[in-house]
Amino acid sequence: MYRILVEDDEGGVGTLIAKYAKYEGHEISEAVDGMQAVEMCREGKYDIAIVDIMMPELDGFSACREIRKFSDIPIIMLSARGEEYDKINGFEVGVDDYVVKPFSPKELMLRIDAVMKRYSSGAKSETENTNEIVELGGLVADVTARTVMIDGVRADMTPKEYDLFFYFLKNRNIALTREKLISEVWGYDYFGDDRTLDTHIKLLRRSLGKYADHIVTLRGVGYRFE
Repeated sequence: MYRILVEDDEGGVGTLIAKYAKYEGHEISEAVDGMQAVEMCREGKYDIAIVDIMMPELDGFSACREIRKFSDIPIIMLSARGEEYDKINGFEVGVDDYVVKPFSPKELMLRIDAVMKRYSSGAKSETENTNEIVELGGLVADVTARTVMIDGVRADMTPKEYDLFFYFLKNRNIALTREKLISEVWGYDYFGDDRTLDTHIKLLRRSLGKYADHIVTLRGVGYRFE
């Protein structure tokens, strides 16, 4: 059972999500605006948050940005817009998945399950890691602490950028297909598409700055971290 916080500007959508989630045995709480969602997340009572972009008081992007200041709770963003700009914005502020309306409640519940599995798996692997530090010139990555320093300055990456980057580090100099990256970093049951991977590669390269060329594009195959 998951404790789910739903923040949606359309009462009908929120009610439908709540009805379906409760049917599957989950506990639902609803926020009426972005400010309330931030405060409810601050209480730390929820396993995952479903956040709409268009919200009164505080929009979804701003709400996620505020939540990420104090919590790494998994977040799924809802939007009636499917433009790449909005998706990039969402991933930049740290959302774990992006769902475009209209969607079926069943699809959303499957996405929630997929995100929670990845989140639980990531938390488990972090506790099992031995301390490992990788240095590539001025690029220094502490695998256990999940920190990346670039020329002495800590890189500001989203949770998914960290996941992708550390997977690259563990598989240095290995050609990784797009399918392999998606299945390992997002999970075999991920419901997104290849464009999500491309978006995160773009964001990760930007975060790495002058070290971006360590990520090599293999045309027709995928990527390799050299």
